[in-house]
Amino acid sequence: MRSIKFTNFIKNPRRYFTEKNHSSEFYKQYFSTECEFRKTTEKFKCFRVMDLSGNIINPKFENIEKEKALKIFKTMVQIHEADVRLNMAQREGKISFYMTCTGEEASTTASMAALDDKDLIFPQYREAAGLLYRGITMQEMVHELTCNEKTAGKGRQMPMHFGFKKVNYVTVSSPLCTQVPQASGAGYHFRAQNSKNIAVTYFGEGAASEGDFHPALNFAATLKAQTLFLCRNNMYAISTPVDDQYHGDGIAARGPAYGINTIRVDGNDVFAVYNAVKTAREYIISNKAPALVEIMSYRVGDHSTSDFSKMYRDDVEMQKWNEYLKNIGDPIQRFYGYLLKKNWITESEYKNLIDSVREEVRECLKNSLKLKKPSVDSLFDDVYETLTPNLVEQKAQLKEHLKKYADVYELDNYAS
Repeated sequence: MRSIKFTNFIKNPRRYFTEKNHSSEFYKQYFSTECEFRKTTEKFKCFRVMDLSGNIINPKFENIEKEKALKIFKTMVQIHEADVRLNMAQREGKISFYMTCTGEEASTTASMAALDDKDLIFPQYREAAGLLYRGITMQEMVHELTCNEKTAGKGRQMPMHFGFKKVNYVTVSSPLCTQVPQASGAGYHFRAQNSKNIAVTYFGEGAASEGDFHPALNFAATLKAQTLFLCRNNMYAISTPVDDQYHGDGIAARGPAYGINTIRVDGNDVFAVYNAVKTAREYIISNKAPALVEIMSYRVGDHSTSDFSKMYRDDVEMQKWNEYLKNIGDPIQRFYGYLLKKNWITESEYKNLIDSVREEVRECLKNSLKLKKPSVDSLFDDVYETLTPNLVEQKAQLKEHLKKYADVYELDNYAS
């Protein structure tokens, strides 16, 4: 029986996982005698729970207990202060590359707080706050940025391209949008296993302009993958603003086109992000189907340390953003206003938190820079369980070469 079921699954996986009888709406057409074209549908509204001063405007969604709220806030402050110092460290030549999430601290942190720790994360490269929330220490993060001998990635990745199996965080890949179809496949796996966990992928609105995006959503929808698509719409794909990327209603409008349950949320509102992601996750598990959340925010900093945003965000360009920025506010200050009103934090506690995080980042950077680079031997690890004869030969040749030209390569900087 098991082999028969598996064969059926291989022949027609969609039917194996989908109810036998579709709703009649799936096939029904509504005819008209008018020749009408449409290029728009009703614009998605942006879900909000908290106003700009931290007042709750819909008590139904005020559902984050004190301990979790403070953890979310601490993480947001941590990543914000880390961004300031580590971005500066790149400018000082201490690390080679960095990307901030300034202005988007709530998007990743609040969404991660709404997930299960066993949910598999396929990140882009602006989700470092999610690592901190899941328990990766600042020191571990900084080790990866300096590519020293204690890195989990053995110094083989660019900085900010984190990957930590112990917190179910898949290694970041530089090519834009490649993680999105991968998450569709992982969600399909969870569906096949009847798992209570989901695959979650983060991506920007710029990534949604890539070709990988559309088949990924169609795959997830038709094969009913347990995948949550989280689009961080921060209004810029490097130097390209949204009005040069699409003329439709953002990324949310694409979800229903594929038959995917979709919502748009205020990305600088911790409660809105938390509740939307929590509800989406519950929907995915209950319905064995994907969901899409478009998180509206703004990238305050440069795209990366390889970018200088003032070149394309001059005073004239910024005029068109004035009203938008006024309406979304600052994510940290909005949540801080809420915590103050609840008496869950004081001004002095907030100041002490900032000071302690700054000191922590400085110490972590100092500690990491003292360490050596990974061993040259590690170059040959992890390709095969046992080194093949040609790799053994190459390793010997490399060691002989390094021995001959040791003074050129400064081998003292590498672990033995």
